[in-house]
Amino acid sequence: MNRNPIRQLDDRLINQIAAGEVIERPASLLKELLENSVDAGATRISIQAERGGIKRIKITDDGHGIPRDELKLALSRHATSKLQRFDDLFNVSTLGFRGEALPSIGAVSRLKIASCTLGSDSGYIVECHSGSQVSEPQPLAHGPGTTVEVSDLFFNTPARRKFLKTEKTELKHLEDVVRRMALSCFEVAIEFSHNGRQVLAVSAANTPAQREKRIAGICGNSFANQSVYIEDDAGPMSLEGWIGLPAFSRSQRDMQFFFVNGRAVKDNLIAHAVRRAYSDVLFHGRHPAFVLFFQIEPSLVDVNVHPAKTEVRFRESRSVHDYIYRGLHRAIASLTPEQSRVELPGPKEGVNADAQYTDRERGHRSGFSSLQSQQKIRMLVEEQLHAYSRFQNYQTQPHAENEGYQELEQREIPPMGFAIAQLKGVYILAENREGLIMVDMHAAHERITYESLKEQSLKNSVVSQPLLVPLSIHVSEGEGNAAIEHIDIFRQYGFDIDRIGDEQLIVRSVPGLLTRSDIETLVRDVLSDLIEYGLSDRIKDAEHEILSSMACHGSVRANRLLTIEEMNALLRQMEEVERSGQCNHGRPTWMSVSLEEIDKWFMRGR
Repeated sequence: MNRNPIRQLDDRLINQIAAGEVIERPASLLKELLENSVDAGATRISIQAERGGIKRIKITDDGHGIPRDELKLALSRHATSKLQRFDDLFNVSTLGFRGEALPSIGAVSRLKIASCTLGSDSGYIVECHSGSQVSEPQPLAHGPGTTVEVSDLFFNTPARRKFLKTEKTELKHLEDVVRRMALSCFEVAIEFSHNGRQVLAVSAANTPAQREKRIAGICGNSFANQSVYIEDDAGPMSLEGWIGLPAFSRSQRDMQFFFVNGRAVKDNLIAHAVRRAYSDVLFHGRHPAFVLFFQIEPSLVDVNVHPAKTEVRFRESRSVHDYIYRGLHRAIASLTPEQSRVELPGPKEGVNADAQYTDRERGHRSGFSSLQSQQKIRMLVEEQLHAYSRFQNYQTQPHAENEGYQELEQREIPPMGFAIAQLKGVYILAENREGLIMVDMHAAHERITYESLKEQSLKNSVVSQPLLVPLSIHVSEGEGNAAIEHIDIFRQYGFDIDRIGDEQLIVRSVPGLLTRSDIETLVRDVLSDLIEYGLSDRIKDAEHEILSSMACHGSVRANRLLTIEEMNALLRQMEEVERSGQCNHGRPTWMSVSLEEIDKWFMRGR
């Protein structure tokens, strides 16, 4: 085979290679152009697309514009106003900065840029077709701001064009980009139309009420009504936004928006932190919904990881992970009964299938036995079983024989109300100021017992138990290195692990709760997490799974008749225990229906 000489690539080929990195589909170029508009200080952006953006995308903004003598330069590779010196590359505070988007787009489309700066007498326009010579700026009537029009994407690269999907699919990707930009830039009004039909229009949102309205318009009223706003500030890092209630879970990750310094990103470390925060309250296979904004000093995050700027790398990744996890975990744990309420669908309203659970099994999670418990924990379960026979000093009779509803209304009614009956030996019916409360008594008591067991286990610390026969595990050299590097994590949870060869580990002791577990699989899973994330919660998860099983067996069972006092005791505990809105399998423990909805059912007032 003959050797080809080394030669310098021509500018056209260079631009097309860069376009392959930056421009995957119409949504990719839309993202780049929207970022340019936001960086230009735009307060209003108009987007017009045709045939999913394949035929045409036109963006008009009211930003500061581009001067005449810089228009041609804007279409040159590595030309940008966002980096002035070398240090700026490690302290990026803008969305765009590479200076590759416009020339890359021009290399695979027909591109026009018209712009006018504030105070100029005229605007100017330049054109670029398939990366060829850029035309000289020509005068054009144009208001302050910039208009970029991209037509016939990939017309000169038929092979790339064949990989584009249907118009409907490409439109969906365009909508996703616009939604993310609308969520990240509340101060910018955005209009988006497709084939002449308006798809989205949001006004600038500068107040909390306006922001909540925009959230509802983009994510839906269901998310807005079943989410809570959180805010936390820790010096160089801050976190704020909306997190969906555990009951508002999704079958897919289609409503998860995370922004780092205003930039929409997808990061495995962040996803792991969020997943861990929700791990105790979500049904198996469900995913949380959230819109979160994370701020960090620009010097502590590298946004120059991927050409499309959708990935970031943190200097102190473990600190970021722990901060996000603790903030969300604390917020979810502190949800009050009023915040975590689940409302029944009203009359003639369909039940949202995505929010329902089909698995009604009440049994414990497979793989662990309640016989594996320590003696102190087993005693705690027994105490829970007798809790209601002692009434826990809650001797409340909401409907005494001589007490009418007017007297009842004057009393201070707690959030979960007062019990009035038990239905089929499974559900507690209670009345509060808003209407009717229905409680799954087993699920509610299971959560109460589970939280008590976790607290007791934490106080007792970890009890390590030696194995009668040490366990030998064959691993890769990388896994062996990870085991030694993170040996303190294993010891923290009660494991005694040594490396006896480049590809062999030996386990001599394990946590007392896990003596009957699949230790080899658990160790391998922990090592996999440590290699990918630098941390792992697998051991804690396994212990919690056993405690969950114990809580399930130690809770009041269905068909057990409770007195009014016992039911009220359970309601009062639900008001005090963290995460009481869901059992430890993720199912809701209670639901409510307002008096107004009940009136509608019976057509009262019509």
